[in-house]
Amino acid sequence: MRAAPALAARVGSLRLGFLLLLSFRLDPEVLARELKFVTLVFRHGDRSPIETFPNDPVKESSWPQGFGQLTQLGMEQHYELGEYVRKRYRRFLNESYKHEQVYIRSTDVDRTLMSVMTNLAALFPPEGAGVWNPSLPWQPIPVHTVPLSEDRLLYLPFRNCPRFQELQSETLQSEEFQKRLQPYKDFIETLPKLSGFHGQDLFGIWSKVYDPLYCESVHNFTLPSWATEDTMTKLKELAELCLLSLYGIHKQKEKSRLQGGVLVREILDHMKSAAQTPGYRKLVVYSAHDTTVSGLQMALDVYNGLLPPYASCHLMELYLEKGEYFVEMYYRNETGREPHPLTLPGCAASCPLEKFAALVAPVIPQDWSAECTTTSNHQVLRVVLAVTFCLVSAILMVLLFTLVRHGPCWQRDSYGSI
Repeated sequence: MRAAPALAARVGSLRLGFLLLLSFRLDPEVLARELKFVTLVFRHGDRSPIETFPNDPVKESSWPQGFGQLTQLGMEQHYELGEYVRKRYRRFLNESYKHEQVYIRSTDVDRTLMSVMTNLAALFPPEGAGVWNPSLPWQPIPVHTVPLSEDRLLYLPFRNCPRFQELQSETLQSEEFQKRLQPYKDFIETLPKLSGFHGQDLFGIWSKVYDPLYCESVHNFTLPSWATEDTMTKLKELAELCLLSLYGIHKQKEKSRLQGGVLVREILDHMKSAAQTPGYRKLVVYSAHDTTVSGLQMALDVYNGLLPPYASCHLMELYLEKGEYFVEMYYRNETGREPHPLTLPGCAASCPLEKFAALVAPVIPQDWSAECTTTSNHQVLRVVLAVTFCLVSAILMVLLFTLVRHGPCWQRDSYGSI
């Protein structure tokens, strides 16, 4: 007699569980949301300095592979990122690599190529028929690249753009930039004596003073006595100001059209194709640099003002929900926590694809080469003067021809021929 109520309760629980499961499976909110496409743009992993200051006691020979090369720590960072990506998209991507679903591109630089190769080793370890060597849990996956001189997508900032160079000069002379630089001017004047680097430009200070000191601190080298915590903080802030001034502070949208907007257009084209083409690839990966990640984020107006750390990753996901496509963005700039959601200004965190395209349209170049043409007032004046000179010359030639044709000299020749 006691078992009957217990049995009835168990049956009731099973029935309730079945109904909940059925309602969950039939819930259109659950069924409607489907991931369709993913783009990853990440920075390479930890590396040795690219160059250093004259007074640096740590020379290139102190680094196992020399300057600008991926370190073992950098390999570990990207292997961890690859594991995270595999876990995040395990229900979206195939367990093993399928060439028609994935495309990878890198800048033609050792550290970015090695980073993405390490990343792919964790993202797509061979399984089943993909195992070609039982003792080696790795398979080759193609990574595409172009020479740096031809890279018009990832190797930012693009230097062969006169208008961008002009905007850079305007930025450095702008009131806003000078206001931000003012607190550091006395500090900057002390650097040549300490470092031996006599350049005053922020990019030189960033790449030749701060960056090597930072790399050396990560790898436990003894820093010069003047490289105190306060000094390193000021150098980091100057490096961040340099990166900010590269793409922002002055005419940010126009700069973005000439820089990060090129990559925005490429990614947007992929998302549109994924929305319109059945069976389109699922994942596109770009392996690049801090200047690439920040340039992209400045174009999207979601940049946080900080130097992108090693193996930082900007994620863009395309979802289909109730017949409409939505774009979501995330930024993974630290391990041990989920990526930070990013919201395109003017839209929601989950932004309709059409609205997303409309909002980013102002930073997408229509004709990059034409827009890179110098258009300063002096250049315009030179063009106007050149055109005016040509017009005046043409008018004078016409007048001269008319004078000769119908003037006295021509008439005498005419009469003489009768």
